Amino acid sequence: MEYEKNDATTKMKILIVEDQFIEANDLRFILQKANYEVIGVARSVSQALECIEKQRPDLVFLDIRLKGKETGIDLAKELNKNHIGFIYLSANSNKSILEEAKKTHPYGFLIKPFRAKDVLITLEIACYRHKHSIESQSQQENILRESIEAIGNSPLKWENALLQLAAILQTYVTFDYLRVGFLKDDHNSIGLLRKNFDSYDRIDIDKFSKITGKSKQELHSLKESSPKIKFPKIYDGDSFTEIFQNSAIERMNLQSFGLKSFIAVPVRIEGEGIFNFFFYSRKPDGYNNGHLLLLTKLETTLAKFVTTMNTAKNEAINSTVKKQVPIIAQDATAAFFSMIGSSTKMLTVFDHIQKVARSETSVLILGESGTGKEKVAQSIHQLSPRKNKPLVVINCGAVPDNLAESLFFGHEKGAFTGALEKRIGKFEAADGGTIFLDEIGEMPLLMQIKLLRVLQEKEIERVGGGEAIKINVRIIAATNRNLEEEIAAGRFRLDLYYRLHVFPITVPSLRERKDDIPALASHFINSFSKLSDIKTPQIADYALQQMMAYDWPGNIRELEHIVQRAILLSGDSIIKEVPLPDSSKNALEEKSQEFLIQTIHENERDYITYILKKCKGKISGKGGAAEILNIPASTLYSKMKKLGVNSINQ
Repeated sequence: MEYEKNDATTKMKILIVEDQFIEANDLRFILQKANYEVIGVARSVSQALECIEKQRPDLVFLDIRLKGKETGIDLAKELNKNHIGFIYLSANSNKSILEEAKKTHPYGFLIKPFRAKDVLITLEIACYRHKHSIESQSQQENILRESIEAIGNSPLKWENALLQLAAILQTYVTFDYLRVGFLKDDHNSIGLLRKNFDSYDRIDIDKFSKITGKSKQELHSLKESSPKIKFPKIYDGDSFTEIFQNSAIERMNLQSFGLKSFIAVPVRIEGEGIFNFFFYSRKPDGYNNGHLLLLTKLETTLAKFVTTMNTAKNEAINSTVKKQVPIIAQDATAAFFSMIGSSTKMLTVFDHIQKVARSETSVLILGESGTGKEKVAQSIHQLSPRKNKPLVVINCGAVPDNLAESLFFGHEKGAFTGALEKRIGKFEAADGGTIFLDEIGEMPLLMQIKLLRVLQEKEIERVGGGEAIKINVRIIAATNRNLEEEIAAGRFRLDLYYRLHVFPITVPSLRERKDDIPALASHFINSFSKLSDIKTPQIADYALQQMMAYDWPGNIRELEHIVQRAILLSGDSIIKEVPLPDSSKNALEEKSQEFLIQTIHENERDYITYILKKCKGKISGKGGAAEILNIPASTLYSKMKKLGVNSINQ
């Protein structure tokens, strides 16, 4: 790959914000030699803002530490507001500063001292991501506009239309609470408090009165005495503190539902006045300028929606509506059937899946082992336009280095010793569909280079073949490693990281979503009982308390094994306790614990042995162990070999 020249007809305009003369000058020389236009060098935030006001750059190289009180991170926030991409320059490896910098969503990092090749690779990736960002924003806007117009043209009553609108907006502007209504008529305002991925509690004036302990007249008086919000704005940080102090009615909203930031979008309705859309989050940094820009671009569409539904006269808004009203999200519900959870962090994962699924964006799934990263990949594929094409899974950590290229890209007959026939690789097999690269952090460096070429050129070459084969695949990758640390250690390529890191999804550990444990345990109890053809046991409160108190280092996979073990050991219609490592109480329990305190691999080995005995040694076919375990027979053979499980004679 060549990084010597920017071939664009119009030169990309770049601003350098760096207070060290030598480093700024070196960077300027590298960029100009590669045919980029450097519009200036600023040594402080104030100088940079002056440059931007005179001539808007396409991209900014930005040092984190600058002269003066303001830092590069402060400038980054302003660049975000103006939708100008930037790359950080830093010699500072302080973790807290870098974490703060990451929150501003840069297009890349360059660690000083930097080489010309690193600068140009990072710049190329930044251009790619910036272009994708613009295309993605346009796509989101079009999808939302068309979907909102479709609801407005439907025969739905206001209540159901609002739920449909909430479902669509939720994907792109995630909220924990949505409040809508005319500024002049708070008695007909309505709130939707999110309870699950596809359900909300309806909060009208009567319910809000009960929650706050204030009469409707008192609430009306508080609203009248509070400042009116008449322009679109994000309320977080200082602006959130200010409105919390000055607006009694907003303070009640925020305190009642534990909300920590919100975005206000007042929409002007001809002849009716202002209609407010308020999106609230329980996160202090729940919204950014991208959300605000998207919603302001949709103001006309939202105004038309409100006018069409004639909300001021609609009699469907009354107290008889069900407490919890499900939205229509059939596609999403089907795709998430194997993913369970209603905790805040899991709802965020579901929202991200829903948001990215329809695009062609590369996705990087991050999370500890056993958190369900492959299920996230499956859900993205099932919700995408590629769902009728293959989803091909490659475990990068299980592929021998000498076979990796052949497995990925295929080989021609005679390409190497043992290549007795032509073989199609995984990428070619996935043409039109999706490739899921699990544990990509373990991919050898040579294969990383080849994968990068595939991402850029959208073509492969079989081993031993000289012909380029065009392919159309979407890449989803996953890892439990910290790729930034892998990059620093020289084990993972920076350019590949930023190609994949376009849309990261972090799957929470089980200890971060303990509210989901009862539902997960119930699911595993029902599934295992059905597969084993035994009566489904109940689970006692004490057993649930044990599970809620445990930290689950093996995450959901460990929970599944523990639940299965508890069923096998209980021998009763009630699971009174679960076999956790720290649950021994008396001598009998201690004796049991000698058997129970085992690694996940040991638990898996014992469980496979149990299933094999139950199947009388049958591995494949109907009623075989592979079918019960819901894994391919080849995978079971591999696991048996790895875990030292012997075949059981039938």
